[in-house]
Amino acid sequence: MEANDIEIDTGKMKEKNPWHTPVTIIITVIGVIAIVALVTVAVLQNKPLPQKYKYGIVLDAGSSHTALYIYEWPAEKDNNTGRAQQKHSCKVKGPGISSYASDPQKAGESLTACMQDAVAWVPSKRHQETPLYLGATAGMRLLNMEDSVASDKVFQAVSNTLQKFPFNYQGARLLSGPEEGAFGWITVNYLEDRLKQGLRTTGALDLGGASTQISFVSDNFDGSESPQNFMTFRLYGNDYNLYTHSFLCYGKDQALRMTLAHQTQSGPASISDPCFLSGYSETKNYSMLYNSPCVSDRKPSLAPVTFTHNGRGNFQQCQEAVLRVFNFTSCKYSQCSFNGVYQPQVEGPFGAFSAYYFVMNFLNLTDTSMPLAQVEEKLARFCSTPWQQIKEQYKGVNLKYLAEYCFSGTYIVTLLTKGYNFTSEAYSKIKYIKKIKGSDAGWTLGYMLNLTNMIPAEAPDSPPLPQAGYISIVTLMAILLFILFIISLRPLWHRCIRPTHII
Repeated sequence: MEANDIEIDTGKMKEKNPWHTPVTIIITVIGVIAIVALVTVAVLQNKPLPQKYKYGIVLDAGSSHTALYIYEWPAEKDNNTGRAQQKHSCKVKGPGISSYASDPQKAGESLTACMQDAVAWVPSKRHQETPLYLGATAGMRLLNMEDSVASDKVFQAVSNTLQKFPFNYQGARLLSGPEEGAFGWITVNYLEDRLKQGLRTTGALDLGGASTQISFVSDNFDGSESPQNFMTFRLYGNDYNLYTHSFLCYGKDQALRMTLAHQTQSGPASISDPCFLSGYSETKNYSMLYNSPCVSDRKPSLAPVTFTHNGRGNFQQCQEAVLRVFNFTSCKYSQCSFNGVYQPQVEGPFGAFSAYYFVMNFLNLTDTSMPLAQVEEKLARFCSTPWQQIKEQYKGVNLKYLAEYCFSGTYIVTLLTKGYNFTSEAYSKIKYIKKIKGSDAGWTLGYMLNLTNMIPAEAPDSPPLPQAGYISIVTLMAILLFILFIISLRPLWHRCIRPTHII
């Protein structure tokens, strides 16, 4: 047979591809649509919704001034990743509200400008549900000791003012010293994420104008020896035994009064103060110096109306003068800080804020890796600088604060090392801080978190998988199921295949 006698119908030799059959095509289309639909539903179901926020306002009524803080946090109750953060602040013009004891109405009026600022800043639709708190600290504690009626009138005046604004006013109250210290500790550790993650906590050192607080968790303190210094918290499923103490009258302003009171006990017409720079000279009123409960009982009976306050700028002698305001002679406990107050040995890292930061930052002494001897050397150098030279060097600084920096720096170093017993090694673990992740360090955030119950006692539940992992697994399983489904249809493939015909 000749080759050309054989005709091959090439068209009929083509095998029909099973994937081109109508049944297979329909199955494939349905499978693809099912996978796309499943993945789309998973993505849409887990897609983060536009975030809504809530707000809280806290007024810190301190001894020297009042400050307003606005905090923001995610509105969803089950949001475990969001945190409360400071979004805005406003410093009230004028002194602290305790300074208005003789004219309480002005205490309320002084808050108006910052409150109007808050009205403009918080979204109007959130006004009615935004809690508003005022917490008063050592300045009002001193006023309450001296004249409780005047204290009540000041609180009433500020309440009358705050109630006029469209927020959910929760009242004005006097914080105790331990509360102030504990809330500062909560703030620092909340902002550093130490509480939620169960990490070792940071101690808190707060220095104001009228009081100072120290708060830290100690492995050697269970509250049995000095229960008044013991506070316990259960936060995110972890228990914390907190040592905390507040020293009223040992803020830097009142400590300065006490230091001056020791130098004016005999009622001299002039004093030579080692804590003020040489060349400094101001005439001061005895009544103004002694018009605080911290020193009122020490006023000399035969003192003249005024005295001349002269500086001689000597760090070593200033530290000796500062040490006189501390009492180290009596301690009924196993160990004390000063004034007979129990304190376990400091341990772990510490955050020092408020006046600690502002004073040491001005003096360029916030680097605690610097040896203490070098810190004291720099302080001694500053204190020995003539007043006129310092005024020329820092022309933009308020003269009252500028004149006090030698005392304030000396007082801080003495309080930490002699008062709280920070060794050179322990001092290196202190961090002077102003803000943590954009929020001011202080008691106000911890106060709001406590009152709004935003820190749960138990650790919140969380899904076993993150959103991205969940979507990936769902997509992979859908594809695998589809492949298995196609494979299961393999017997049908042969029925769709026609035998090859050769002509």
